[in-house]
Amino acid sequence: MTTFTIEYAYDERSAERDAHRPAHRAYLAGLAELGTMLAYGRYDDSGSPGALLVCEAESLDDVEAIIASDPYMEEGLVPDHRIRVWPAVFGPALTARES
Repeated sequence: MTTFTIEYAYDERSAERDAHRPAHRAYLAGLAELGTMLAYGRYDDSGSPGALLVCEAESLDDVEAIIASDPYMEEGLVPDHRIRVWPAVFGPALTARES
């Protein structure tokens, strides 16, 4: 498995995102329970609105398929996203995860 980061870029439609947030978060929580989604959360600073997700998948195509089913994506509430391979270091042992 490979670790990927997914960066969502949001636009000004915060009210629409708020309306779909429960379904969006439930979807991501379900992926977390499966061990696919390792972390997720919106940016909460003065920078551009968006979110960062970290997941494990076999391929970029798999990541695209995972996020395609996110209610935010289905509703067109993520006008731009970027996916990158991230050979992360996790936990107190600071060892790279094997892919």
